[in-house]
Amino acid sequence: MQKEREISIKDVRVDDTFWNGPIQNAVEKVVPYQWRVLNDREPGAVPSCAVQNFKIAAGLMEGKFGGFRFQDSDLAKWIEAASYSLLYKDSEEVRGALDEIVSVIEKAQREDGYMDTYFILEKPQERWKDIAHGHELYCAGHMLEAAVACLQATGSDRLMKVMEKCVALIRKTFGEGEGQMSSYPGHEEIELALMKAYRATGREEYKDLAEYFIENRGTEPGFLREPHFKEAQKSRWFGPAYHQAHAKIRDQKTAEGHAVRAMYFFTGAADVALETGDPTLKKALEDLWDNVTQRRMYVTGGVGSQGEGECFTIDFDLPNDTCYTETCAAIGLAMWALRMLRLDPDSRYSDVMERALYNNVLSGIAQDGEHYFYVNPLQIEPDVARFRKDMESVEPNRVKWFGCACCPPNITRTLCGLGSYVYTRRGDSLYQHLYIGNKARFETEKGTAQLSCTSSMPWQGKAEITYQGPQGVQLYLRIPEYAEDFKVEKDGAPLALAPEKGYAPVTLTDGGVYTVTFAMKARYLEANPHVTEDCAKACVQRGPFIYCAEEADNGPLLAAFTADLSAPLAEEESGLFGGIVTVKATGTRPDMGPWEKALYRPAGAGRVPAELTLLPYFLWNNRGEGEMLVWMNAR
Repeated sequence: MQKEREISIKDVRVDDTFWNGPIQNAVEKVVPYQWRVLNDREPGAVPSCAVQNFKIAAGLMEGKFGGFRFQDSDLAKWIEAASYSLLYKDSEEVRGALDEIVSVIEKAQREDGYMDTYFILEKPQERWKDIAHGHELYCAGHMLEAAVACLQATGSDRLMKVMEKCVALIRKTFGEGEGQMSSYPGHEEIELALMKAYRATGREEYKDLAEYFIENRGTEPGFLREPHFKEAQKSRWFGPAYHQAHAKIRDQKTAEGHAVRAMYFFTGAADVALETGDPTLKKALEDLWDNVTQRRMYVTGGVGSQGEGECFTIDFDLPNDTCYTETCAAIGLAMWALRMLRLDPDSRYSDVMERALYNNVLSGIAQDGEHYFYVNPLQIEPDVARFRKDMESVEPNRVKWFGCACCPPNITRTLCGLGSYVYTRRGDSLYQHLYIGNKARFETEKGTAQLSCTSSMPWQGKAEITYQGPQGVQLYLRIPEYAEDFKVEKDGAPLALAPEKGYAPVTLTDGGVYTVTFAMKARYLEANPHVTEDCAKACVQRGPFIYCAEEADNGPLLAAFTADLSAPLAEEESGLFGGIVTVKATGTRPDMGPWEKALYRPAGAGRVPAELTLLPYFLWNNRGEGEMLVWMNAR
């Protein structure tokens, strides 16, 4: 198997008419905003205590630990986002904040390399005694990712040196040698972080530890005999499967348990599979991918349908109004898809990666950048959501911050690091997965290559790619699953295409200009009949976007509308949100006259013509509270 060569985050700079807005907002507004929140200086936001915890641990102030035991991870993700933001804007304010917090972290770290403020401040005697739920390895993983980001984006290795000591302690603590613990993380994350660090530094011990954690997962005793685990296991939702520890990875055939943990685990496993070339691990991941994307994924790219345990349930159980679909889980799915593309460039992975990024990930942040969704439902009636127990996690409006705030900094690091999702490389072949405008530079075996892409996506199917570099480099252009009449021209002349796994290969010549065009019409989608929630229903997709109806455009009782599938969908350019494409669906709704005083009546009450205006799902709840609907009744 030909290995993929990782492309540096510094080598792909997004410059895109659609994505420039969210990225610029993240760089100029959201990163400083989240720094204020993490320092508990933002009015109206739930206190974070994340920076304060480190300052107390460093002896710089007095106080008690605040927040959840995994609060350190919020700060780590912000450090990663802030580091990547400097690639777009070299801000003295952000550099100063990074220098400040790294100095605090250096002081907070214990002499032996240990670094977790919850156990340092609250339970120092219980270090490494609650692997199932303590989150020590999870927090270390996020801080290791932050260290890699600092190193790659700024050239500073200060945080990496901190994490070298931390990882050395973890290697000393976990393993099969005398005095070591034969276990694995309760909340996976460090596996993928170790692989990032391995690629950034070349240090084999990082890869070896990641492989150990991946291969050891599901063995006993691990953490399965810990008192903390046994106590939590009294709930049916928190057994071994919650941690993906019910079987070794090659024996797992369905995605189980906490959705974010699963996505991070599979991501790290795919990284290991790429480095080891193990076909059995690759096959296991392919089987799990098929289960997730063909049986347990929402049309928006969301995963994890149940709030209790933030977990997967069973095949085809995809309720729309009670669904959890955590923003972090969709980010994890995109991360896993990117790793599968490195293993095997196949558009079935990039189609899902794009679906998640443009829908369930983007919906997690408001257009102002300062309000967030943790849970991303596909249907909501605000008054009902506020009342019902099974919807207690569903917010009718985005909020300024969460007590459990994993999602906000996760979105920010994804936006600031979006360039890493556009391409992968295998030898002298480049794969373009997303038609996002960018300027990119690659070191191939034939020499330095540069690509410049200008794109009309996601509103129109057109991209122009200019290449400068050595002859003979191949560019594989993704053919999106929704694309019609896909064409590639070189300098105005059409090219004959021979697609491979959903990609059209083009042999590049220096100075060549390649134009990609395709049609992407609004269309109705239906769900597998086993998804009982969506039987006799349809939703609308146009390009990468799933569309929804909002009360702001259509009034209430959205669920009473029935779409006429025989009537064409109408696309309209709208000035909303700086310019989008809306879609109008034609159908009927009940004549409400007969229902003024009746709760039930004989079937057959009259219906009247109606239409629904739909907009991309990620934009919902940016114009005030109201009903929202993705799946419409249809006939």
